[in-house]
Amino acid sequence: MLLERLKKYLQNLSIRYSVFLYFTVTALAASFLIGASLYSRMSGQMAASIQEENQILIQQINRSVDSYLRSIMKLSDTLYYGIIKNADLKERSVSGEMRLLYDNSKDTIENIALFSKRGELLESVPAAILKSDAEVSEEEWFRDALEKTENLHFSMPHVQYLFDSSENRYNWVISVSRAVEITRGPYTDQGVLLIDVRYDSLEQLFDGITLGNNGYVYLAGSDGNLICHPDSQLIYSGLVQENHREAVTYRDGNHEEEFEGTKRIVTVKTVGYTGWKIVGVSPLGGMNLNAMKTRLLMVFIAGLVVFLLLIINSFISSKITDPIKELEKSVNEIEAGNLEARVYVGGSYETRHLGTSIQNMAERIRKLMADIVREHESKRKTEFDVLQAQINPHFLYNTLDIIVWMIENEKQADAVRVVTALARFFRISLSRGKSIISVRDELEHVRNYLMIQHMRFKNRFSYEIEADEEVLELASPKLILQPLVENAIYHGMEFMDGDGEIRIRAWKEGDDLYIRVSDNGLGMTKEQVDRMFSDSEHIPSKRGSGIGVRNVNERIRLYFGKQYGLTVESELDEGTTVTVHLKAVPVSHAVEEGEEHVE
Repeated sequence: MLLERLKKYLQNLSIRYSVFLYFTVTALAASFLIGASLYSRMSGQMAASIQEENQILIQQINRSVDSYLRSIMKLSDTLYYGIIKNADLKERSVSGEMRLLYDNSKDTIENIALFSKRGELLESVPAAILKSDAEVSEEEWFRDALEKTENLHFSMPHVQYLFDSSENRYNWVISVSRAVEITRGPYTDQGVLLIDVRYDSLEQLFDGITLGNNGYVYLAGSDGNLICHPDSQLIYSGLVQENHREAVTYRDGNHEEEFEGTKRIVTVKTVGYTGWKIVGVSPLGGMNLNAMKTRLLMVFIAGLVVFLLLIINSFISSKITDPIKELEKSVNEIEAGNLEARVYVGGSYETRHLGTSIQNMAERIRKLMADIVREHESKRKTEFDVLQAQINPHFLYNTLDIIVWMIENEKQADAVRVVTALARFFRISLSRGKSIISVRDELEHVRNYLMIQHMRFKNRFSYEIEADEEVLELASPKLILQPLVENAIYHGMEFMDGDGEIRIRAWKEGDDLYIRVSDNGLGMTKEQVDRMFSDSEHIPSKRGSGIGVRNVNERIRLYFGKQYGLTVESELDEGTTVTVHLKAVPVSHAVEEGEEHVE
């Protein structure tokens, strides 16, 4: 199915795009092969490059941490060997000397304290008060110092809670402890020196440190507990997982592991004196900065090659297909109906010959169209004339009979009125050959017709004509109301007993003109209404004009368009209403347009 769609798509391509597509596909295929070859050569070097860069960065961090720890150890040695070991605490306090060292290192140090082996506070700076509930001898750092007197001990990060702080702050610290020898008078005893190191001073060494490919660095204790990690809060909350307990078991160097479905390179470096592990994590499958630059250069070169090939392809295809494209534009204009469009003749011999042939064809089509238009206009004019000429002579005969009857019965005044109405009736019917007349004349025409029929039927119905002043000079096709009134009389009023009513009203709504003819006659069924507009051949009435409702509807649509015409509403024993819908056009404008078709 996909191959069939692709084949159909290629078949529908223009010559220009076909040539352009084939050249471009060839260029892209060549560029892809070159890029794939270079990529395969570089991908093997990527892991080694990441490992080397990570190891260099981890070593730099290790030197920073080592220097940081050395400063702490140097402070510890100075406190012990320079102050505590040479002082008799029974004779004098060493808090002043300790305060001096604290002031020099207070950006790094939170507290310095000296305890007896029973946990009694002997000296402390800057804190002076030990909390009442503090059990110093139970602290892990205290016990470790007394058990392993030769070592310096580093605790895990924790909140400082031994000393009262006037600022009521809870500072995170790392407790550094060691066993010391205390002299009090003639006696010597063991004690413990505590240095609370500010945790944030250590954390700053890892701030902003990242490895390639969204890698990161963290610090863990030898027991696997985290000391510093960029996502420590998320890890403690259980939202993020880290493989730190496994990582601290790795030897120093680079290791590949898979954690939570991601392959990554883990670089480990042990911090001296503490057993801490600096761990760098960098996911595999990405790229470092240098590799990214190299790949970007490759992409740029490949893109440049493709760009140049596209320009060349475009130039070649345009030289071949531009004449055909220009000729296509000419054909599209002719297809859109502009037979006067200039046909392009240029390019190679084939396109010039084709352009000349199309030009000759367009000329012949113009001539044929002109003949068809003339024939159509003649046919439509003939249809109008035929429709307007379908006035049955029986109406004239019946009217003349009425006039003779009135003269014989010495009703000369009534006879004069009928003759005058008949004369006006035929004057407007002729209208000097015009097909479009004013609404005023059309209403006058139907008024004369109603006057004649009113006398003929001996006042068995009444009529009323009402029109807004603004519609009297609008255009109306000739003889559209008289057939509607004729139907109202012969089919609605003929069998009534003198209470018939015929009402005619004309008004304007927006750009539309409406004329309504309503009666209170016998009415019609829906089938009878539909039959009035059917395509069956009209049979002229022996008593009426013979034009018919269908013919009136067709004339209106021929003049104004299919959206205009008649609508009929009728109910049995209720009456019938016929609404004429016309376009509101001044009669002068319609006459200027030649009365052929009012737009």
